[in-house]
Amino acid sequence: MTETRVTVRRPQRADARRNFDALLDAAREVFAADGAGASLEGVARRAGVNIATLYRNFPTRQHLFEAVYLDEVEALARVAAERDDLDPWEALETWLRQFVSYATTKKAVYDAIAHNEAMFVTCRDIIHTAGRPLLERAQEAGAARGDVSFDDVLFLVNGVSGANFVQEAQRDRVLAMALDGIRARS
Repeated sequence: MTETRVTVRRPQRADARRNFDALLDAAREVFAADGAGASLEGVARRAGVNIATLYRNFPTRQHLFEAVYLDEVEALARVAAERDDLDPWEALETWLRQFVSYATTKKAVYDAIAHNEAMFVTCRDIIHTAGRPLLERAQEAGAARGDVSFDDVLFLVNGVSGANFVQEAQRDRVLAMALDGIRARS
């Protein structure tokens, strides 16, 4: 299996890296709540840094969008790689719950970065490389239905994450119902 990689270039100094990561976390939250047009000043404020620090790390809004998106894809790949110790169904379910978080961020910044087709193709490959083996492992263990493909699962979970839920608890309940549809019946 060929591993596809993308990485967000973080600063070397520890204090600069903390600011960078705080900006990514804040941007993820602000964009998810307020959309791609959210205030960059609000992102800096939420991160606890000044606007100059934001622009030093992300010269344009586009750079920030792409970094947030790539960071989410990296997190998905990390979560998949760290799930070997879990039982097959738990590993798949954990990864799919992380995927919902990714899809929420993607929804918030998609229009802003949609022109970067090469990045999306690379990220899609990373997602498939990370998640497909989790589904296959769950299917081989008899924990997941054998008649679903990885694309089926992504469509299902994307549908859940694309809905405009009033409360996070409601989204979690609907996701649990969707996951029950993937689980094999004994």
